[in-house]
Amino acid sequence: MPNPEVIFVFGSNLLGLHYGGAARVAMERYGAELGVGIGPTGQAYAIPTLGRPDSGPKASLSLSEIGRHVTNFLDYARANPNVVFMTTAIGCGIAGFTKEQIGPLFKGSPENVKLPLMFHDFVFGKNEIVKERVSFDF
Repeated sequence: MPNPEVIFVFGSNLLGLHYGGAARVAMERYGAELGVGIGPTGQAYAIPTLGRPDSGPKASLSLSEIGRHVTNFLDYARANPNVVFMTTAIGCGIAGFTKEQIGPLFKGSPENVKLPLMFHDFVFGKNEIVKERVSFDF
């Protein structure tokens, strides 16, 4: 198991069916539980971006719904300052959102939240890369 002070943050669906992409990694390597589509389980934190994963393109939640879930996650991260949260590019895969749509939702995130490079322009400023805040090189 990975270091217990590092949490893998991934995009999920409301049903907690972690069968593909980062959600599958979260389940297989970080203890994300099947059936839990929101919040912490194991060494993972699920941020839902999809409703039912079998509903096709209309399965994505609205940006405002995702924004509420991101806000809840950021509040959780602030309440756990000794934990490092390695965030994936939630919503930018199966859910079909762009980095321009999702990245700004993380603006104002606390220092213990590491973000994929693709979100840095929207959180820290145009052409800004904050090396100590990089989660993944994409």
